[in-house]
Order: sequence, then C-alpha cells, then structure tokens
Amino acid sequence: MSSVLTLICTFLVLQMVTHCTAKGRGGQLFSRTLQNPKVPHCLNGGTSVSALFTGRHMFCLCPDGFSGSSCEIDDSESCIIGMGLRYRGPVAQTERGRKCMEWDPESSLSVFGSDSRALGLGRHNRCRNPDYSRKPWCFVQGKYGRVKEYCSIPHCNTEPAPPAPPAPPAPPLSPTSSSDSGWRCGERPALRLKIVGGSLSTVELHPWMATVFWRSSDQSRVFRCAGSLIASCWVLTAAHCFPDGADTDVCRLWVVLGKAALNETDQRKEQEFGVTELHTHENFDIIDDSFNNDIALLRISGPDGACAVESNSVRTVCVAAPDSTLPDGTSCEIAGYGKEEQGLWYNSQYLREGKVNLLPQDLCSSKRYYGNMITENMLCAGAPDWSVDACKGDSGGPLVCSVNDSLFLYGVVSWGEGCSREFRPGVYTRVSKYNHWIQQKTGQIPNTATSHHLQE
Repeated sequence: MSSVLTLICTFLVLQMVTHCTAKGRGGQLFSRTLQNPKVPHCLNGGTSVSALFTGRHMFCLCPDGFSGSSCEIDDSESCIIGMGLRYRGPVAQTERGRKCMEWDPESSLSVFGSDSRALGLGRHNRCRNPDYSRKPWCFVQGKYGRVKEYCSIPHCNTEPAPPAPPAPPAPPLSPTSSSDSGWRCGERPALRLKIVGGSLSTVELHPWMATVFWRSSDQSRVFRCAGSLIASCWVLTAAHCFPDGADTDVCRLWVVLGKAALNETDQRKEQEFGVTELHTHENFDIIDDSFNNDIALLRISGPDGACAVESNSVRTVCVAAPDSTLPDGTSCEIAGYGKEEQGLWYNSQYLREGKVNLLPQDLCSSKRYYGNMITENMLCAGAPDWSVDACKGDSGGPLVCSVNDSLFLYGVVSWGEGCSREFRPGVYTRVSKYNHWIQQKTGQIPNTATSHHLQE
C-alpha cells in the first residue's frame, strides 16, 4: 500500500513540474536565480532548474541548438578556427572512426590546469582541445586503457580580422625627408632565400631585426639584447635589458641593423648606429620580478646624424593597432640570437627563427601555466609540442604575426620559466597596449598599417 502512495505522490509532483514548465513560470518550483551568479550552472542562455525543497541545481533547460548537462555543446558548430581551442561542437568520433569516451570534468583541474567549464569539458564525449594540442581530440578505449586520438573536424574558412584603419601620419621629428622608396612596413623583400628548436634564418626574412650591444670597459662590444625597427630612428625592445633604467649610459649602447651573425660583420648589409635616447617604461616592474610593462625605446643615430636607410636587409615592421588581438592559435614568428637550448652558456651566433602559436589568455593565466603572474599587458605563445621557444639571449626581440600579407609586431620577448618547458610558454609584452606610450615618447604615431613610409 505504501508503495502505491509513493507512486501517486511522485506522479503528482511530476505533474506539478510539467505544469510549471509549460507555463514558463519561475514560481516556487523553478528558480532562474543561481546560488553563485559568477559560476552559472547553465551556459548559452540555459535555465537552471532547482530542487523543490533544497534549492539545489538539478538540471538545465537548454535553448534550441544547445545540449549537454550545462548546455555547453553547440550543436551547430561544424568547424574549427586555428587549433580548435574554442571548439564546442557535437563531433564525438575520432578520425579513425572510433567513438569517444566521456570526459571526467572532476579531474580537469589537476590534469589540464583549468576548470572543466573553461575547457569545454563536461559529462559528454565530444571532441575538445583542453591541452593546447594541434587540434581537438578525445580519449578512446585502448588495449591497456584509454588513449588519446585526434578528431577530424574541418577548418572554418575565416581570416584574422584586419587591423584598425591607419591613423594619418604624424609629422617627422626633424625636417629631414622620409624615405621615398615606396616600401611599406611589415614587408619582406621579394627574394626568398633558400631559437630553441628553431632553424637558421637569413636577415632578409627578418629585416626589422635589431641587435643591441654594450660597450664594455675594454671597448669590446657585448651583445645585450635584440629589438625591432619600428621607424627609421626608433628601435622597440624590452625594458629589462637595461637594469639601470633611465640611469643607463646611452653612450655605451650600440645598435646594428641587418646583422645575420653576432661574430661576423657584413658591411654590405649592416648599418651601425649609436643611441641618443633610451626610454624604459615608467611603470616597468622589476623589483618584484613581475616584468609588467617590459618595454623600451631606443633612438638611434649614425655618425652623420642620419637614421636607418631601407634595403633588403633593413626594413620596419608594422606595429599592432591599439588593443588589437588575433584568434587563439594564430601562427606567429619569433627570431633571435638566443641560446639554442636551456643550459648552454653561449648564445647562438647566427640568427634563428621559429614558429609559435598564440595561447588563450585564460589558459596561460591558469594554475597549470603561470597563474596570476600573467597581466593584461602580456601574451603567451608556444609550439604545440613545446619544441620551439624564445630563450635567454632572445630578450627584446620580435614576435610578429601576418595580417593581410603584412607582418605586425604583436609581442616583445620578455620572460619565461626555462626554455621549451611543457606548460611554460614564452611570455611577451603585448605591444598593442603601448601605442599611446610609443607616440608620447617618439613624437609620432606608431606605424600600424602598410600605408606609411619610414619616418624620422
């Protein structure tokens, strides 16, 4: 008899729930107010359904086009951008045709260093990319346990958003005329000649590359840092290269452009300059080793007072537009003369280059990576297999990304924990945060588009 009463009561409760659901009422049974609004139970506009007496979350009512226990699966998402770090689509089969296993969201923090919600994981078996692999994947059942397999998801036919419209060119700092060569920033010469894990490069492929030397007490030149030519008289580099800051004796600094090897001189390609001004960012934070605002400017001048002259081996790089960003996973380039691997006492004598991918900011600032050491003025980049990275000696050098066939300076090599270490990518100063500062120090608007020639 008691079991019959239990069934009747259960039926009545279900009827009440069904009635309230049909009417769309919040009432006493349903609550749209979450216990913690900062961590919603339901994503993408889903509604949290709470228990009648305890108020605890029971399940989500998902809007059309979304499914999953938290409405985290976008049923209409059919392609990936970049490496698919943000993919939240429904594919649940590997490229070998095997069915994916269900994720374990409870272990995501210890395994992947971030909350399962941020990684797109949950009680589902859809393909995801929570560990910065080359594309989405999932676990499948292997002979001796679960194994990782990649999924076959096509790439979306999209291009990175173009930079902001160019600002009108500012007047030169001196009456001397700007270049009339017709070359534009961020362009390599037409000829194409045939870092940790990187490959040897020619300076013509990185014609904005600058080398900063320090004249020692015995008058020998010691390599200090790399930099990037952003205007004919200005090199952008890292503030930590100058520990004395504004007290640095600029007369002992020397900049060489077009240099392919530190221990060799090629007068046909190289241009040498003294330094007349050094500006390290006023808020550069080196005392507590945070390296926030790690950016500096050098004004260069030749013996006759002239600045850089454009050639196949010397050109300017475009500066990323204010607050501009690129999609996560975008492939960019680094170049420098740093150590080829951690532990070596000497730098690479030859210019080297490597390809790295931009990492999501929330991933790099997760506990598994660098946590709260990452600020909004920094960005992270690394290779999917951690084989390519900036290393000691690359400091101040460029991280450039291609936008509409021009190369833009998005990062300045700043810091990192070791070289090519797993979950320890290179950290770069985010150049797009400093356009106003650059304009303030140089007296001219940063060259953020390909319409400007070199200016003094």
